[in-house]
Amino acid sequence: MEYMSTAEIREKYLSYFEAKGCKRWPSSSLIPDDPSLLLTSAGMVQFKPYFLQQKQLEAPYVGTTTAQKCVRTNDIDIIGTTGRHLSFFEMLGNFSFGAYFKKEMCAWAYEFSTEVLGLPAERLYFTVYLDDDETIEIWKGLGVPEDHISRLGEEDNFWRAGPTGPCGPCSEIYYDQGEEFGCGSPDCAPGCDCDRFLEYWNLVFTQYDGQEDGSFVPLPKKNIDTGMGLERIAAIMQGVQSNYETDVLRSLVGVGERLTGAVYGADADADLSLRIMADHSRSVTFMIADGILPSNEGRGYVLRRLLRRAVMKGHLLGLDKPFLNEYVDEIVNLMGDVYPEIVENRELARRVILSEEERFGATLRQGRAFLDEALAGIEGEVLPGDRAFTLHDTYGFPVEVTRELCGERGIEVDMEGFGRCMDEQRERARAANTKDAEAAWSTYGGVMNEILEAVGPTEFLGYTKSEADARVLAIVKDGQQVDVLEAGEEGRVVLDATPFYAEKGGQIGDTGVLAEDGVVVAVLDTKEPEKGLIAHTVKVVDEPAGGRIQVGDTVHAAIDVPRRERIRRNHTATHILHWALRQVLGDHVKQAGSYVADSRLRFDFTHFEAMTAEQIAEVERLANEKVMENHPVRAYETSLASAREAGVMALFGEKYGEFVRVLDIEGFSQELCGGTHVSATSEIGFVKITSETSVGANLRRIEAVTSFDALAYMNRVEVELKESAEALRVPLFDVSERTAANVKQLKELQTKMKRNRQTIADDGISSLVEGAVEAKGGYPVVFGRLPEADAGQMRNAWDVLRARLGKPGAAVLATEKDGKPTLLAAGTPEAVEAGFDAGAVIKAISGNIKGGGGGKAAMAQAGGKDASGIDTALEAAREMLL
Repeated sequence: MEYMSTAEIREKYLSYFEAKGCKRWPSSSLIPDDPSLLLTSAGMVQFKPYFLQQKQLEAPYVGTTTAQKCVRTNDIDIIGTTGRHLSFFEMLGNFSFGAYFKKEMCAWAYEFSTEVLGLPAERLYFTVYLDDDETIEIWKGLGVPEDHISRLGEEDNFWRAGPTGPCGPCSEIYYDQGEEFGCGSPDCAPGCDCDRFLEYWNLVFTQYDGQEDGSFVPLPKKNIDTGMGLERIAAIMQGVQSNYETDVLRSLVGVGERLTGAVYGADADADLSLRIMADHSRSVTFMIADGILPSNEGRGYVLRRLLRRAVMKGHLLGLDKPFLNEYVDEIVNLMGDVYPEIVENRELARRVILSEEERFGATLRQGRAFLDEALAGIEGEVLPGDRAFTLHDTYGFPVEVTRELCGERGIEVDMEGFGRCMDEQRERARAANTKDAEAAWSTYGGVMNEILEAVGPTEFLGYTKSEADARVLAIVKDGQQVDVLEAGEEGRVVLDATPFYAEKGGQIGDTGVLAEDGVVVAVLDTKEPEKGLIAHTVKVVDEPAGGRIQVGDTVHAAIDVPRRERIRRNHTATHILHWALRQVLGDHVKQAGSYVADSRLRFDFTHFEAMTAEQIAEVERLANEKVMENHPVRAYETSLASAREAGVMALFGEKYGEFVRVLDIEGFSQELCGGTHVSATSEIGFVKITSETSVGANLRRIEAVTSFDALAYMNRVEVELKESAEALRVPLFDVSERTAANVKQLKELQTKMKRNRQTIADDGISSLVEGAVEAKGGYPVVFGRLPEADAGQMRNAWDVLRARLGKPGAAVLATEKDGKPTLLAAGTPEAVEAGFDAGAVIKAISGNIKGGGGGKAAMAQAGGKDASGIDTALEAAREMLL
């Protein structure tokens, strides 16, 4: 058996099925085009519309073939502990939507395995579903010995999306690695938990429609859905025992060896860390390249958890500084020729990862603080499993780190309790994964889906027309299809063709009117509830003569042209701003969202710190320079592959079909975009950035206005400036200088006032000291009021008095603030030794202010309700001490 690299296997597979009539399809994004799925975890995900017969594959192709990048994390804690489990992997697949079925698929799988890959036929084993005699006969007809074919039950060899819907039997192909990998049982066979028989290819024959009563109805078109794990077949072809020893992953393990000095294979714990660092770094790099950014929920949480888990493993091997970017560079070198998106987004990935690694330092300290708190609160010498799990799940602390830190203090971790928490989490993950699998095959229900199936997609005319005649195909009111909308009623109208742009890609929907024989129907908004179906939110104008719109009517659809023009200017401006931001801040800047309305635009982008005023001004200058140069703007359709070859920039995190629309601003900007745009940049007028803010970790936002809205904004600024100049009585362009001078003067006055107050306070202290009298014990004592002081200020006053009085000395002070009286008695240690007792004094006099308090002999304090009793209280103190 000849050694083959991962790249060679991938290309041989795709070329083989291309030769059989399958169309080579690019890998889809890790962000699936399906809101019910978190991440792309199988090759079939992008072909759901074809399996469901919602789309048809064009002739002469009989199917498709892909190398699909996938991420699965439902068993994240198993990853790295075996040689088979990965979070990121490539799935080789070929798919048929009714053109070929079992006979062809089995023959091709056998031919590819034995003749293209050169696998020894005697080492191949096949499993089939219990009663799938047809597939058994096919394998036997290809020369497979009967003792190399076994039947397995529904759990192993029957695929279904859910309780009902598409389903069918599977046939899996295994490679016998040899008895030395086996469990030694005489019953050892494919499906055994040992490592002898390695499953590398799964053929799914989707031929039934499962019914609620448990019966199976044959599908009118039978489908093929296959998956071969590229890393698994690479391990077989390269004669290694683990995915991590294959060429690509072994190179990444080598990065860890170089960084840490560890030698793979020398220590089991170090090997685990090296495997996890290699695997997780691939997931993180590809996820960021597809538009996923770290966050605390959804895909972003998965990314953050993988990244932090890799960092923690690095810390275990002594890496205390950011290191993951070393992996990014190696991943790009190894896989960038197949997946150009990781090349295009290399700098972005590096910046995001570095930022996250630095942020994780604080999280790491927080986790250690939580551990210290948890250990301080335990009874005995065992950390409960649920607390260890919280550290693991919330703070990213691997349990082995917790055990190590606890061990240093002689404390054990309840691993059994931790295991129970982990099992509960896995069950939740598996349940969610099952739900995702079912959702992957479910259709978007609802009335709009029914309309789409009945009438087909809407023809969009709005790129070239602002008005057109159209026929009403469907009307929806209160979620139900109706035949008519009467005067004053609101609903949603579907036309066969429309010039109205439906909200998508950040651009808001058009408004306007549908008119027919004097009846006016106002279009309030335009949406695309199902892909390809445009629905107009309308209200029939309640005119004196009344009016109505009904299914079958021919109407004249006309958009609000001035509003559309403002939207077009703003949309083209977002592309120019994107270009300018990249010029000023760097190539790591990627669009991460936008909102294009008629009155303003909003543009979100990847960046890692607030822009300076100088950077904002430069972006604005560059953008307006391109506006005034009057560059032609054109849009055209092409294939996604051709667009990529031409260097057209795809929107970050966006998903595209086979054919795309390119917006080309001559000379400097080419991006994929389906919106509406100006024909020349000068139509924008000029661009004014109104704000720059943060919208999350590594994400910034600018807001801007263009054309007449920019003029209105600047006019408003000018009015405000003129009013300020008049109020300050200075020329227009001296406002900032005069304002700065006034602010400086105000601060000086405030400082002077503070000093004056202090002086007054000091004078008051001097007066009190001068009025000191001798107490019975022979020490000086001060009695007096302080102006509106709080408790802290009264204690400060005592500190000043004590310094002025010398030793010994004492004071009884009173104040009133906001109508509430406070008393303070205090004495030096010498005064206390001579008989002064502040606590006794306060106790004796506080009744005069209808209050209470206390303290020690050296200081005591009381608050009260009656400020009129202050003088009586001070007199009572005099009588007590003199």
